Amino acid sequence: MEADKEISALAANTAVPFGQALRFWAKLGFISFGGPAGQIAIMHDEIVTRRRWVDEAHFLHALNYCMLLPGPEAQQLATYLGWLMHGVKGGLAAGLLFILPSFFLLAGLAWVYMEFGSLPAVAALLYGLKPAVVAIIVHAALKMGRKTLATPFLACIAVAAFLSLAVLHLPFPLVVGGAALAGWIAHQRKAGKITTATAAPDPANHTRSALWPVLAAGLVLWLLPMALVVFTVGTGSTLAEMGLFFTKAALLTFGGAYAVLPYVDQAAVTAHGWISRPQMMDGLALGEATPGPLIMVVTFVAFVGGFQSGEGPAALSGWLAALIVTWMTFLPSFLFIFAGAPYVEATRHLPSIAAPLKAVTAAVVGVIGSLALTLGPHTFMPEAQVDIAALALAAIALWLMERKGWSAPRIVVLGAIAGTALHLVT
Repeated sequence: MEADKEISALAANTAVPFGQALRFWAKLGFISFGGPAGQIAIMHDEIVTRRRWVDEAHFLHALNYCMLLPGPEAQQLATYLGWLMHGVKGGLAAGLLFILPSFFLLAGLAWVYMEFGSLPAVAALLYGLKPAVVAIIVHAALKMGRKTLATPFLACIAVAAFLSLAVLHLPFPLVVGGAALAGWIAHQRKAGKITTATAAPDPANHTRSALWPVLAAGLVLWLLPMALVVFTVGTGSTLAEMGLFFTKAALLTFGGAYAVLPYVDQAAVTAHGWISRPQMMDGLALGEATPGPLIMVVTFVAFVGGFQSGEGPAALSGWLAALIVTWMTFLPSFLFIFAGAPYVEATRHLPSIAAPLKAVTAAVVGVIGSLALTLGPHTFMPEAQVDIAALALAAIALWLMERKGWSAPRIVVLGAIAGTALHLVT
């Protein structure tokens, strides 16, 4: 507890009442549309710019760490920021509230989907949400670029990251790792010119007594549900296979949802046959249309796979599979933050650590830009013809954010309303 208090004191504003923060995290869980880039943009706008709960330096340092981890970086960032302000209880509140609305929405929609068939009404929402999401992503890249690309070197890192993903299609971990290496090499070359450095506290003072309990608690929280599954339905059951696979996916897949989803698709559709390819595509559509991390698509995949596994009552099997898979997917994210964030904060002022992380931040600008480019053709040329209405909606949304200061949640609502209206009149 003392370590939590010491680390929380590093936040820009330690006077934020926990109840006020709790209400914000609950709200964020319902408005966090736009995938990782859009969700990061929302958190930056609300927490750093509007509320000033955390300063820019702490936010970017936390973001850099989360970008290097396997798993959903936006949810990990929310957990980190909650922990930064209020310790473990703040991290738990932020991380859980970030995913709970999405879990119940997607599991509920999956139940409706399996009971009553496909959901064509989603198309109207997606039509307006997609250009709004692209605008949010472009705005995030511009806003972060203006604040972080302070030198030609960092600008080159951003351009290189953009080209590496958009043109060369290099793996995301390689791009981030290359940026960190470039930042470290650049720092080493300038090391002789550095005359002062801010001393950082010894991370062992904060974490040595807490690291092993965190890891032990994580192991117990993984073993208990897996043991229950094995003893009730057996090691060869769909539920047990899902639990093991999604644990591995959570620990080994870097690069966020867009990197892990092909891996999930390969396992769920091809290797195990839990769901069909059309069902996977419908799940992706629903994942894009609901708030929360895009990786929450695994909740839909698990529900559908459990529902049609034939290993018990369909609806019950679906809900149990969704719960187990969601638990296994996000448990490592909490452990990464509670075990690693104290070390990261303790080394925040060390130039040898800060330089590579600044380069990673620059690379993130390019990564966000490449994401916008990737989504653009699917949004503005869905059938090889330019969709003027979608382009206009994206342009209006970007103008409202850049010039009028509209927040990402307002843009999401605008996109949903506009998409529905356009589908009603056409």
